[in-house]
Amino acid sequence: MAVTRRASEPDGGGRQRFAGLTTSARTIASFLAGFLGFPQARNDNGLAPREPGPALELDCLRARFAPALLAAAERRSQQVGVGADQVLIHAGVISEQAYLERLAADTGLSIERLNDLDYADCLLPDGQAHLIAQHGIMPIRRNGALSYVCAPRGYAVRRLARLIAQYPSLRSRLRLVTANSLNALLERQAGATLVHRAAHHLAERFPHLSAAPRPTARGWLASLARYLLRLAGPLMLLTLAPMTVIDAGSVILAVWFLLFTSLRLAGCFAPRQSQPRLRRLHDSELPIYTVVAALYREASSVAPLMRYIGDLDYPPEKLDIKLVIETDDLGTRAAIARLGPIPNVQVIIAPDDGPRTKPKALNCALAFARGTFITVFDAEDRPEPDQLRKALDVFRSQNFDVACAQASLCIDNTDDGWLPRMFTAEYAGQFDAFLQGFSSFGLPLPLGGSSNHFRTSVLREVGGWDPYNVTEDADLGFRLARFGYRCIMFASTTYEEAPARFGAWLRQRSRWMKGWMQTWSVHMRSPVRLWRDTGPAGFFTLNIIVGGNVLTALAHPILIGEILIRCVVGLFDDSVIPFLAKPYIELYLATIAAGYLTTVTIGVMGLAKRGLLREAPVLALTPIYWLCLSLAAWRALYQLLAEPYHWEKTEHGLARTSRLSPSIRRRHQR
Repeated sequence: MAVTRRASEPDGGGRQRFAGLTTSARTIASFLAGFLGFPQARNDNGLAPREPGPALELDCLRARFAPALLAAAERRSQQVGVGADQVLIHAGVISEQAYLERLAADTGLSIERLNDLDYADCLLPDGQAHLIAQHGIMPIRRNGALSYVCAPRGYAVRRLARLIAQYPSLRSRLRLVTANSLNALLERQAGATLVHRAAHHLAERFPHLSAAPRPTARGWLASLARYLLRLAGPLMLLTLAPMTVIDAGSVILAVWFLLFTSLRLAGCFAPRQSQPRLRRLHDSELPIYTVVAALYREASSVAPLMRYIGDLDYPPEKLDIKLVIETDDLGTRAAIARLGPIPNVQVIIAPDDGPRTKPKALNCALAFARGTFITVFDAEDRPEPDQLRKALDVFRSQNFDVACAQASLCIDNTDDGWLPRMFTAEYAGQFDAFLQGFSSFGLPLPLGGSSNHFRTSVLREVGGWDPYNVTEDADLGFRLARFGYRCIMFASTTYEEAPARFGAWLRQRSRWMKGWMQTWSVHMRSPVRLWRDTGPAGFFTLNIIVGGNVLTALAHPILIGEILIRCVVGLFDDSVIPFLAKPYIELYLATIAAGYLTTVTIGVMGLAKRGLLREAPVLALTPIYWLCLSLAAWRALYQLLAEPYHWEKTEHGLARTSRLSPSIRRRHQR
């Protein structure tokens, strides 16, 4: 539903009064958000504030619950660092609606039913609807008077009790509402604003950093002429000196690929940064942490995912879980409903505006995120229980310029076939060998698709995820670098499922290749600007890591094909120059050998670090796997031209085997 203001806005002197009321609403809302303890997204390493004093939030329940239960809730409140009311609600002792009704009866506050409330009554501009979702407070105008609708969080009720005891006249200005009701109002009436922000905010704010289609006022004829002019020079050279151009291009590609393999080896042999051992944070010191999972046709994966999130070593009262699903995904919605009500879980429907991609769904959740930090899990992910605390230790021990901490990803269903085995070796080499050392260089880090942990405020500062990029993780790693932030690896593992069937693998890898092409083309739109933003190191990292990854996959079958064709034709035609007699043959052979040997070496190093050297023989299939990668790259290039924003979904929940320890499996079966 589009968000519009009522037609009967005041004019003349009334307009000035309305403007003054709006300014006053913003000022007081900001004060109340801080006073009531609503989470503020901060780019800091500060610990969550603790609230002293008796648990006034329990006064409304003392006649209805046993004193021992309330005393236990108060003790838990002191341990966790949230109000005792939140303890009872998250434990399922009382629903949020029932608690607010008891609180209203005890304090004289009003319950806002939202039946006749229109978002047009809100005094915040349309573009700031996401602030209501973040802070849980909405200033409204009722009969010309200023009121505040708030969904209590943290210590909000305790502070409210003190506030109205000191200023009784505020009772008429404050209205209580459940978080679900407030979120439902925003999704229903401000949904168009929020989804527009999710789909188009980056393109509107930083158009040069978005893969969204760029409108042109010159028309298609002018665009065609511009592209033909760009091609004129290379075409002329290819016409006048075709062999020279081909040989020069081959040499450039070979050198490019050697730089790519050299940088990967350098990352593997680089010394690891030691993570200092920090004291374990008390639960009361932990900040709110948002966990996001974008789900599409994942009905079978919902329950296992929620079990693993529930196993995280983090107080549930401080977990803010967002499950984002698509409008037509009734199966996943039903699977979530079967889990029953979970107080810290919000289900968000991603409307059909803009591309239907995972990054757009993540942006929908970002609008509602309450955590100081935020992480992303995929439907099939199995994170280690201590991952959130380890990520917090990274942020505590690093400077403010570290905006993202990336955990290692590891394939779990290795025994499902040769493709999962190759995937296991590939991921082990990438996350346990290459990236662990590469992150110590201070260069832009190509992030993984999940288990990346961000400072929420920084993520919003740089525009969130690019909904038009189908590998939003790699793009975000370089965009953070352009804003002066760093990403680093840390020692924690998330187990994932790899496609076992070639068709599923090809669709997934084609999407990744297409996204890397998008990432390279976006950041290389203005090479000079990229050089200024990231320096020469960042400039060459993008071209060597992302560009090299794609170019080598595209060029590999051409080089292999030329070898085979020359060998076969040479058997019947002596006039054909043998491949070994070509100029720069040593460079070409070194390129092929370096590619295969580097892939095997990095894979073996990663498998050794994982204790999986028994899987190393599968690396003998590296030449075949490279041809599969090349097929995915050429398919991705076609899709980039034909359907650049189409998201090919990877189906999960099909694994037949698991390497997780039997004790973990037994725990989750229970």
